[in-house]
Amino acid sequence: MLDCLELRNISKTFQDTNGETMAVKDFSYSFKKGKFVSIVGPSGCGKSTILSIIAGLEEQTSGVILLDNSKLSNRTCNIGYMLQKDYLLDWRTVYKNVLLGLEIKGMLTSDTQNYAQNLLSKYGLSEFKDKFPSQLSGGMRQRVALIRTLAINPDILLLDEAFSALDYQTRLVVTDDVYRIIKAEEKTTIMVTHDIPESISMSDEVIVLSKRPSVIKNVYNIEFDIPNRTPLTCRDNPSFSGYFDQIWHVLNSE
Repeated sequence: MLDCLELRNISKTFQDTNGETMAVKDFSYSFKKGKFVSIVGPSGCGKSTILSIIAGLEEQTSGVILLDNSKLSNRTCNIGYMLQKDYLLDWRTVYKNVLLGLEIKGMLTSDTQNYAQNLLSKYGLSEFKDKFPSQLSGGMRQRVALIRTLAINPDILLLDEAFSALDYQTRLVVTDDVYRIIKAEEKTTIMVTHDIPESISMSDEVIVLSKRPSVIKNVYNIEFDIPNRTPLTCRDNPSFSGYFDQIWHVLNSE
């Protein structure tokens, strides 16, 4: 399987009134096509900074980003970015919210509108397409936000604490829904989360970072011998606690 995205020796230093602060130091990792990778680490260690660099919202101080072994320039990779808040516009219907990214990117055509409508239908939201965000539950709003992100057909999907605003019970249901959708669409996904169980249950690989300036301390390949794996079935698997103990031990050593 070819590498989809490679970060090679990425470092990021911020300038402030007190001088320089290094957030990320020599981050190197190859993200495989179709894999779901989580990044966990102490608060303020630079997890979200890594996503911002991938998305082109921040420029790395040093290092290179490669896409299929070619240097990524001019943001040739189509990247979808889903944040903690859903940022649905209250005055637009569900369908109009789903089209927003396509409008912003100048990608709104009859084909992309059909694709967006197919996504809504495929994942049980077509009957709500004329509703407004205020008429939806928190979990359903996040599903709409995901469909809006997928409507641009991104090569890489970035999730930045995308479920942390939800209550615990809703979060469990939504992560199951989101995981099913992402795997069905075969999207390469990179997720930042503070939630260790969430990272284990959803991911193929978990990267554990140190405190700032963050470096990679460990990488865990997450494997469950479960037919039709879902986040909820992973949490009930005997291997789950073993992964949790290992990751918790590394984070606690910080």
